Amino acid sequence: MESKKKNIMNRSYLVAFGLMLFSFLLIAKLIHIQFSEGDKYREIASKRTLKKDILQPSRGNIFADDGSILATSMARYEVRWDAAVPSKAVYQMHKKALVKGLSEILNTSKKSISKKLDKAIRGRNRYLLIAKDLTYSQQIKIKQLPLFERPSYTGGLIIEHKMVREHPLGKMAERTVGRIIPEQNGGFTRVGLEGAFSQYLEGEAGQRLKQKIAGGQWKPINDINEKEPTEGFNVHTTMNVNIQDIAHSALLEQVEKFKADHGTVVVMETQTGKIKAIANLGRTKVGTYFEALNYAVGEAHEPGSTFKLMAMVAALEDKVVDENTLISTGNGELTFFRKYKVRDSKKGGYGTITTAKVFEVSSNTGMVKIVYDNYSKNPKKFVNRLYNMGINKTLGLPISGEGKPKIPHPDEKEEWDQLDLPWMAYGYGVSMTPLQTLTFYNAIANNGVMVKPRFIEKIESFGQSPDQNFDKIILNPSICSQSTIDKVKKMMFNVVDKKWGTANNIKDKDLNIAGKTGTCQVDYNKKDKEVQYVSTFVGYFPAEKPKYSCIVVIHKPDKNLGYYGSTVAAPVFKKIAKKIYNALPKTIYIQSEQIHQLSSKVTDITTEEGVIPNLKGLTPMEALSVLEPLGLKVVIKGKGKVNKQSLKAGARFKTNQKIILELS
Repeated sequence: MESKKKNIMNRSYLVAFGLMLFSFLLIAKLIHIQFSEGDKYREIASKRTLKKDILQPSRGNIFADDGSILATSMARYEVRWDAAVPSKAVYQMHKKALVKGLSEILNTSKKSISKKLDKAIRGRNRYLLIAKDLTYSQQIKIKQLPLFERPSYTGGLIIEHKMVREHPLGKMAERTVGRIIPEQNGGFTRVGLEGAFSQYLEGEAGQRLKQKIAGGQWKPINDINEKEPTEGFNVHTTMNVNIQDIAHSALLEQVEKFKADHGTVVVMETQTGKIKAIANLGRTKVGTYFEALNYAVGEAHEPGSTFKLMAMVAALEDKVVDENTLISTGNGELTFFRKYKVRDSKKGGYGTITTAKVFEVSSNTGMVKIVYDNYSKNPKKFVNRLYNMGINKTLGLPISGEGKPKIPHPDEKEEWDQLDLPWMAYGYGVSMTPLQTLTFYNAIANNGVMVKPRFIEKIESFGQSPDQNFDKIILNPSICSQSTIDKVKKMMFNVVDKKWGTANNIKDKDLNIAGKTGTCQVDYNKKDKEVQYVSTFVGYFPAEKPKYSCIVVIHKPDKNLGYYGSTVAAPVFKKIAKKIYNALPKTIYIQSEQIHQLSSKVTDITTEEGVIPNLKGLTPMEALSVLEPLGLKVVIKGKGKVNKQSLKAGARFKTNQKIILELS
């Protein structure tokens, strides 16, 4: 028995000794961790309870040419409350006024707000959502409410913000202005100007320290950010809001009228290449239209008869024909290899006509004979001439997704066959985007100088600019001789001016237009009932001194309503050109004897020396008869009678000072 007790005691001592040894080792380990590895574990703990939240910066604004905002970043605020911060007594003291204020700001019932706050107090909710997507003024009002006006460590108010991109013009030019689209893999799809110049627009991110609280939520530690985000650069575009509105409205009206699949319009400033408007409208399943894709930039397709200008320039430049060379169009039909036919839209053809008239009436057979008869033995000569003009190259636009032009070359044996040459003559077997086609036509208007389309005027922020040049870029200083330019300019003018011209329906007594129609079949290998068309008109105005060039392309209009370029696309061009032209400032010059004759008619205008008279209600000529003898430079806008004058009646003026008269 005594031996058994002794054995138990020995075991107890052994266990006690083991526990004591373990305690010493544990204490030693803790001391080691505290002094040797403490920083390491404190950092791990900190990372689990603290984090640096990335604050997205405000992206720079995108402006139109007059300073109107096309895209801007707006702050939206989220208001939360740490209900564990204020005491219940402090809460009760401010509750009534707080509930009333929140109800008025958020347009919510007092009862629901009171119930929500009371529940948060009882449950000591550390991160209660009060409201989200608030404007700046709304969150300021909330910060001024009783209890919430206190610092966050006594009142518990938490305000966080995010930046939201908004487009004041809505759907107009949406695809060109663009956007940044987040992807599932964490990357981004960059569209339009937003994407092309994102590196300048995006700014520099900021940081805010947050602490992990109950429920796995993260709460800001301080009222201020550890690092403030830096706003991005502003991008000033060449786009004009008024011209964009004109182009968008005219295109929308026409695609709806003809129930088209989609369409695009581009307006370019002739000498500078500045894009003043670009509209792209696609049809939805329910028949409405929106900016689906940037067709003007990205959609390369067969241009049809608008390509005849390129072919004509090549033939004239190579002197294989001149504008007066007689071309036999026969009965309006040609057959190649016993199978493939080229037909004119006029049944029976046009007979024998000049080269110029071939272009003006848009004879397919005539154009094919000009090209095939003169280049069939050496097709490389024709294609090389097209290549020398630069139409086989992309424009190198900043906007991503530019379609690649296709101009087959005889050296590319796998791509070239015997039909390519005759087909190219009238715009088949080749492809170009609307903007590439417009750039060539703009070069004709610009006396042979091909300029690169420009979307950007400048990039700046508070007087600072990145090292980037957005000046005019000349792609080709001379696409052809001035003699050829003069000849095709006259042809393009006759397309509209002459009664036989394919666009004579848009002739206007006040505005001279020059251009070319195009009607191209889509899926022309299908049966006639299934064939669709692309309707185009491209040109410039005023014809005598081009200020703007423009292209209108409308895809797959309802054939029962119309499909020719003259019927579908050309009227859109005229509507846009007229509205732009009427808004241009015009100076009217008249002879001194005319002024004398008019001044005798204007008897009710009293003038005081050095003082502007009231001109309201006068015709332009009547107003000029009063103002020019005073030594004023007169600029007249619009049509009708004087409605507004830039220098008010009774105002003093100086000799040679400009006065703008707005008519209506």
